Amino acid sequence: MAGFVQIVEFKTSRIEEVQALIDERRAQLEAGSTVQRLTATADRDRPGYYLTIIEFDSYQAAMENSNRPETSEFSAAMAKLCDGPPNFYNLDVWQTW
Repeated sequence: MAGFVQIVEFKTSRIEEVQALIDERRAQLEAGSTVQRLTATADRDRPGYYLTIIEFDSYQAAMENSNRPETSEFSAAMAKLCDGPPNFYNLDVWQTW
């Protein structure tokens, strides 16, 4: 495999608070993280919907990151700002160009 990507889709009417939470916790989340790249997006066709595209070297690296206490704390704080539970898409990368 060429890597692993996790897409997290969430809905919120409180995106400014989400951004503030990310800004507040970013250094903590980056320290010791196995994330290679994170891209945050807003859905142009569905206002209030957002997706993060998180790239890892492998599925194992993603699970290692998911098991970090900092990740769990951040996820719990995010859940309070969202209008429902997130959707997770776990994708093995078989090709990039």
